[in-house]
Parts: sequence; structure tokens; C-alpha cells
Amino acid sequence: MPQISSDRPRWKGFLAAGTVIVCWTGFNIVSRLGGKSVLTPFDIAALRFAVSAFFMLPVFIAVKNTLPWPRLIALASAGGVFYALLAYGGFAYAPAAHAGIVINGGVPLATAGLAWLWLKDRPAPRSLWALAIAATGVVIIGIRSLGAPHPDNPLEWLGDLCFAGAAILWACYGLMVRLWHVRPIDAVSGIAVASATLYLPIYILFLPKGIFNAPLSDIVLQGVYQGMVAALIAAFSYAYATLSLGSGAASLTLAIVPATSALLAVPLLGEAFGGVTVVGVVLVTVGATFGALIKKPAPNLRAPS
Repeated sequence: MPQISSDRPRWKGFLAAGTVIVCWTGFNIVSRLGGKSVLTPFDIAALRFAVSAFFMLPVFIAVKNTLPWPRLIALASAGGVFYALLAYGGFAYAPAAHAGIVINGGVPLATAGLAWLWLKDRPAPRSLWALAIAATGVVIIGIRSLGAPHPDNPLEWLGDLCFAGAAILWACYGLMVRLWHVRPIDAVSGIAVASATLYLPIYILFLPKGIFNAPLSDIVLQGVYQGMVAALIAAFSYAYATLSLGSGAASLTLAIVPATSALLAVPLLGEAFGGVTVVGVVLVTVGATFGALIKKPAPNLRAPS
């Protein structure tokens, strides 16, 4: 198994991580809009995979994707089908702010925990401090929104549970990219094609649909953003950042998304931005930046038995 060291310049890794932050911030807003529309989570997932597969099938064939099918299915399941279904299911019950906190803030913690348990890759002391700072910020940001569910929405907890599952699956995706040293183009094209192959027949034949009653504007918005920005640009950039910076540093950059989501929610969703959130935003940003700047030599990882 090759080492995870890479000749990719770290500045390109940071640029890729910044792209992910922008894409995932918009993902929280756009997905919440989809969750409040007549589209079902199954519709949004179908749009994501249909659009991404349409663009990636020629790439999948042209680059001669070298991933064995078992690994391809594992990546598509973790970073594609089940991640998408859990995330979009969560947006049907919980607001965008919850996704920013639970998914984006939870991915670094899930990544560190899984890497420690699964790969025996214990974070360095400085990385643990960065995780602790970022986690404190996430908790502070979430005190108000997670601690005070809306009286008209008693199932918010179910949305938060879905978001937690999505965070764990995305952490698994990042670790598999790192463990198997998957080329970003193989990861993106493979997930797109495999997810569409696995999911679309089941969706067409069995799953409930609201797409026939949805306005064309909603369908176009979800199809373009979910199928191109989230499934292609964000997934490619995250895989690139993982190989350039390491899975820990790459995932820590996602801890900034709760802050950017909170900032963007002020003009777009009319959400308050009080002093508690300001403190949380500062802590998350400091912790994520501190962790991303740590350059840890990668061990020679081998797949666990």
C-alpha cells in the first residue's frame, strides 16, 4: 500500500479545501430550500445522481477508472447514495443551521475518531488541540438552535440524527480516499456512475416522488447545484484536499462551514446572528485554521483486516 505522502503543492490543497467550504455552505442553503419544497429527499438524490452521471460517464470511460468494483461501490455508498439520502432526509425535518453544525462540524470529529479506531492513526497533540478548539466552537454555535427545537417541528431531532449519520459516512469516504490513495477524478467519476447505477432504478420503480408537482425552477436549481456543484466540484476538491493535506487537516477545514453558513443565513434565511454565535464562529475558524496548518508525516497505512 503506498504512503499517503503526495507531491501535490499544499497551497493547491488549501485552495481545494476553500472550494469545498464555499460549495458546502451553499449546499446547506440550497438543500434546505429543497427540503421545504414539494420535492422529496428521494427526488433530490435522483437529480443529483442523474445529472452527475450524465457528465461523468464519458469521463469515467475516458480516464479508464481503475478502481475495483467493490471499492467503487464502497465509495459510492459512503460518499454518494447513503450520504445523500441521509443529508436530504435531514433537511426535510431540520433547518440549514443544524446541517452546518452537525454535518460540517461533525465530519472532523468523526474523521479523527475513525482514523484512530480503524487505522490506528492517533492524532498528534497539536491536532487534538485543534479538534478541541473547533469542537468547542461547534458546540457553542449549536447551543441555541440544537437546544431549543421549534415547537411546530417536533421531529427536528430526526433531522439531526440523519445529519449525524451523513457526517460519519462522509468521514468514511475521506478515509477510504486516503487509505486507497484514490485519484480525485476516479473518486468523482466512480461515485457518480456507481451511485446512478445503484440508485436510479430503485428510485424509478419503488420510491415516492414529488418531482411531477414541483416547479421547473426548483428542479433546475436542485439538479444543477446537487448534480454539478455538490456531487462533482465539492467531491473532487475534497478528495484533492485529502490527498494534499491529509484527511485530518482536510476535514478540519469543514469546521468553518457552520460559521459561513451562519453568516450567510442572516441575509438569505433571516436568522439571527448573536454574540454566542460570534464566539463560536471565532473558535471554529481558529481551530480549523490551526489544524489545517499542521503538517503531519503520513504513516504507511494498510487496510485493516
